[in-house]
Amino acid sequence: MRLTFAIALLAATPAAAQVTPPAALTADGVPPIPESLTDATRPYLEARSAAVVDWNPIDKSLLISTRFANTAQLHSVAAPLAMRRQISFEADRIAGAHYSKAGDVLVVQKDVGGNEFFQLYTLKDGRLGLITDGKSRNEFGAFSKDGKWVGYSSTRRNGADSDLYVVDPRDPQSDRLVAQVKGGGWSILDFAPDGRRAVVANYISVEKSDLYELDLAGGKLTPLTDLQAKVAYSGAHYAPDGTLWVLSDEGSDFQRLGTLKGGKFAAVAPEPRWDVEEFAIAEDGSFIAYLVNEDGFSRLKLLDPKTGQAREVKLPTGVASGLEIAPWGAVALTLSGPKVPGDAFVVDPRTLAVVQWTESETGGLDPKANADAELVKIRSFDGEEVSGFLLRPDPARFPGKRPLIVNIHGGPEGQERPDYYGTTNYLINELGIAVFYPNVRGSTGFGKRFVGLDNGPFKREDSVKDIGAFLDRLAADPAIDAGRIAVTGGSYGGYMCYATAIRYGARLKGANCVVAISNFVTFLENTQSYRRDLRRVEYGDERDPKQRAKLVEISPLTRVNELRIPLMVVTGANDPRVPASEAEQIVKAVRANGGQVWHLLAADEGHGYAKKANRDFAYLAGLMFWRQTLLGDMPK
Repeated sequence: MRLTFAIALLAATPAAAQVTPPAALTADGVPPIPESLTDATRPYLEARSAAVVDWNPIDKSLLISTRFANTAQLHSVAAPLAMRRQISFEADRIAGAHYSKAGDVLVVQKDVGGNEFFQLYTLKDGRLGLITDGKSRNEFGAFSKDGKWVGYSSTRRNGADSDLYVVDPRDPQSDRLVAQVKGGGWSILDFAPDGRRAVVANYISVEKSDLYELDLAGGKLTPLTDLQAKVAYSGAHYAPDGTLWVLSDEGSDFQRLGTLKGGKFAAVAPEPRWDVEEFAIAEDGSFIAYLVNEDGFSRLKLLDPKTGQAREVKLPTGVASGLEIAPWGAVALTLSGPKVPGDAFVVDPRTLAVVQWTESETGGLDPKANADAELVKIRSFDGEEVSGFLLRPDPARFPGKRPLIVNIHGGPEGQERPDYYGTTNYLINELGIAVFYPNVRGSTGFGKRFVGLDNGPFKREDSVKDIGAFLDRLAADPAIDAGRIAVTGGSYGGYMCYATAIRYGARLKGANCVVAISNFVTFLENTQSYRRDLRRVEYGDERDPKQRAKLVEISPLTRVNELRIPLMVVTGANDPRVPASEAEQIVKAVRANGGQVWHLLAADEGHGYAKKANRDFAYLAGLMFWRQTLLGDMPK
């Protein structure tokens, strides 16, 4: 009788509320997620950031990108810390926006569902007006100095080559093909002051790019640089006097700011040990603002081109990007750091005073309570120095040895920097999990020699061995629990995630691999055609028998029988870079071997999740995965 009553009582007890996946997201093998987990993480999920987009030359407001609903949209800010007035209202995020010189037209770039087949539009009164063909991949290049023309690249001719076009955005019928090219790395960087020429880049790899002058009337492309030299140019802009300023690693291991004339590069602002990664020229030519990447931290300098003297601006500690100089001289940039979620700041070029223009919400949490990023440097298996940033939980709240997640960046031409870590702060602050962000060989920010150390299939696994060296160092840390370490990563970092799980699986508890390459050959065969040659330079050419054999050998799918730890796989159905088939084939193979896999597939996403609903669910599923694998508990 008592047992019958107990069973009846249990049956009458309501089940704990569970999180429902968004309609476009399929959660395969993922256990039910209790609603209590959403409640616990809500402040971290509700944090947002703001990014500088452009200045409005008419009302002098600052155009920013931020998310209040499901995707990042454009907002106007009239003054420091003024309200953010939303001006775009699309289902998908806006990828970029640019005002004409007079401010009479705003051109935006947007794709659908993360497919990266961007179209250019005008935005007025909350409505988009299509400029491009609506089908091919189009990328904004630059406005002409008088604001009449937009230069852009498009794959509309054959889906692979990024031909060069100009159009008056006020009249889409004015669209004109200027030059047919070969390759997917072409872009218009800037128009000359006379309006008859433009500087064009052909990106071949992170180690090589070429600059050309484009005759806009006849379409002739004249090389401005030595096409045989292995030199990278990462930016080019004309000053009002016609001087062409560029960023180049010619004659140096690092990117330097200088001028290009008669095929000769002359460094003007030498930074001997660090990359100059971005610059902008004032409309009157009186100064040039540029950013230096020093051990991952940003420094802003203002250069007087007449004297060659530079003044340094004292920025908050963190990572800066997105330089935009207003016609009246104000310098806007986006800055984020472990204690700054990503906000717009404006510099007065006369006084060097820095004023914060946006103050993004952090879910009610105090960002100053977040852990600082600790720079860790080690010698790898071959003596090469590699580094990364370690974030530790508060030892007073979480004493003793703590579990660790190694989070590997994508690219591989990328760099982990002391940025704002968003929802990762929940792992650190609330669960006591340490997180390490490595910069393995092949990462940018450490010179062109370092970035080339992983090129091709025969050097690829050296970067995986770097992770092994980091694991040795971190396992020896008295505050790290060597028996509770896991790995995650996205894109190329996703490949590194799989490869680390295979090579060092005995030392790991789990792997969460996002939009990841599982087989280099199928990846190269199935990635979008406009990207294929660019990726062959980095990874190897699957058409060459010797390289193909090595690509197969180092692919995670080849060694999937060695992957014995719990696995989580996240992908987007519209991904043009790493097709969803890369995830499907490894999920199938792991399960065929009796392995455990949680698989998330979003039908309305591409290379990473942009929509908040999808991102939140993927984060909660990942949190469940870490709690099961690293902490040995599951929330109820």
